[in-house]
Amino acid sequence: QVQLLESGGGFVQPGDSLRLSCTVSGRTFRPTVMGWFRQTPGKEREIVAAVRWADGTTAYADSVKGRSTISRDRNKNAVFLNLNRLKPEDTAVYFCAGENRWTPILSTMLARQDYAYWGQGTQVTVSS
Repeated sequence: QVQLLESGGGFVQPGDSLRLSCTVSGRTFRPTVMGWFRQTPGKEREIVAAVRWADGTTAYADSVKGRSTISRDRNKNAVFLNLNRLKPEDTAVYFCAGENRWTPILSTMLARQDYAYWGQGTQVTVSS
């Protein structure tokens, strides 16, 4: 059974940094793309970043571009998200998601959210 577990969230001040981790259990899971999403109550879920599993190609939402880095460790079946210069607007529950069906074309990596597996989420709160 495939399970995704996020960690690394917490309470931070504006300008701080966080490193979110996602570990994937289940050796049969062979992802094509992994992504990080976030959601705030009352707002729609939005994609933050995605990484193509095969070659590490990345894509970022405009809201975090330039201050975020997504990466993956294929040997450990893990994906990470570094968030820098955090803003109050970054406050949300961050979800790790994995997809193993559709082909992650670069132009579609930020355009679709139909990932096969989702974690429970980790809370990130940015406040002074």
